[in-house]
Amino acid sequence: MLEAESRTSSPSAGELSEKERLRERKAVRKLDYAVLPIMTMFYLLSFLDRANIGNARVAGLQKDLGLTDHQYQICVTVLFVPYIFAELPANLLLRKIGPGLLMPTLLTIWGVIVTLQGLVTSYAGLVTVRAVLGLVEGPMFPGIVLFLSGFYTRAELSLRVAVFFSSASLSGAFSGLLAAAIMNMDGVGNKPGWAWIFILEGLFSVCVGIAGFFLVPSTPRDVLFLTEEEKDILVRRLEVDRPSINPADHFSFKEVFRSVLSPHVIMVFICFYMIGTTLYGLGLFLPSLVNQLGFSPVKSQLLSVGPFAAGFFVTLISAFFSDRYNARAIPTAMISALAVIGFSMYLRAENKYVAYGSMFFCVPGVYATAPVVSAWMSNNSEPYYRRATSIAVGFIATNSVKPNHKPRDASLTIVFKGGITSTWLYPTKEGPKFTRTTILNLVFSTLIIVGAGLNAVYLTRLNARKQKDRAKILAPYLESGDVKGDGGMRAWMELGDRHPDFRYTI
Repeated sequence: MLEAESRTSSPSAGELSEKERLRERKAVRKLDYAVLPIMTMFYLLSFLDRANIGNARVAGLQKDLGLTDHQYQICVTVLFVPYIFAELPANLLLRKIGPGLLMPTLLTIWGVIVTLQGLVTSYAGLVTVRAVLGLVEGPMFPGIVLFLSGFYTRAELSLRVAVFFSSASLSGAFSGLLAAAIMNMDGVGNKPGWAWIFILEGLFSVCVGIAGFFLVPSTPRDVLFLTEEEKDILVRRLEVDRPSINPADHFSFKEVFRSVLSPHVIMVFICFYMIGTTLYGLGLFLPSLVNQLGFSPVKSQLLSVGPFAAGFFVTLISAFFSDRYNARAIPTAMISALAVIGFSMYLRAENKYVAYGSMFFCVPGVYATAPVVSAWMSNNSEPYYRRATSIAVGFIATNSVKPNHKPRDASLTIVFKGGITSTWLYPTKEGPKFTRTTILNLVFSTLIIVGAGLNAVYLTRLNARKQKDRAKILAPYLESGDVKGDGGMRAWMELGDRHPDFRYTI
């Protein structure tokens, strides 16, 4: 699938001979083999180690520690507070420190923290460990997207993001199977089964993190197993796709502000928020939701595998077509329509089997939007630090927001943004129907469709306006000897995505 997609992805594909296209495809394929497996494993462990508290809850965590629903929600929520504060600074530092050093270090440290999570014996201890875990896990998702955007062209990015992000769906399926098996270790070493879930998964993360120091390249020229010719091909195609890809810019708060004030970034930010609310709700609580439908704890872990597996396949297929046709808005709307169907079914379900069946629409309809929208955010922000900011801001939206949820009050007031919201939307006493939460998810899925449409209209008009005013926009940058007539590197670095020759992806 990756090879087929790459045939039409290079912006200069039409100018290359058949022999050159073959060399390019070979180089991209080798790049895929070198980069995607390790990034997929990094993110799988990130999502697994963040969300396995849901499996631990089913295995008896809440009961053994004597936690109320409110205290459990605090334990889940507290992770996202330092998580969101770490995302933007880490993205801005990624190029300076180097992905080959920063990303393996983060994974190794959080593996140790997850292991320690299996040793906690109190509410205070669990809250503390979860907060520290959020601080080191926060940079990973936006960091991987920013990292990949420096290795692949804009038209290739959605599928590559989907490859590693689909591991989130896979981790949901894998964690259910793994937790069901690990629960049988209950009593080993005088520790409960839920503690072994944290200990074993944490130790595995440490091992992968150490291996990452030897496997993660910082730039295309650092990729193992590539010849110098193949490295030149990869770098050249990136320069054609985005002239501002070269590290000629320096950090400036001006680029940060340009990013956060761009209307298209704001619209995608809102979509990210709604995706985060629904995505993390399902990721954290699906085993508990299945359990509340009336299935046993072990059967609930196993039944949670199916919807996540469906999400895995839908994520890859939708991202493939998104890249093939270089489209983001239409795939986003079509995927979200699946979520609308699923949440509608769940809301109207009269028995547990129909309710469970609806999850095969909900999970793919939520999970598969994230890679497409992530690529959309990355595609339309240049140069580097503006892109780094936009990506981080998008993921801040997916993970932030604390609602004012009062157990005795029927109201639910959302104060800020996405992932934290989800941690408060599934109090046990409202199960198994969770009517208010399901309605909220249904509304958000509908609004994502609307948001994608509005952003598409805006970007279409912006592309047309830039072409119309091209001469005026480039006038301050044109100099004698400018053969291309595009203002040179100074124009590309100062204007970034506002350059008239930069086409926004729709």
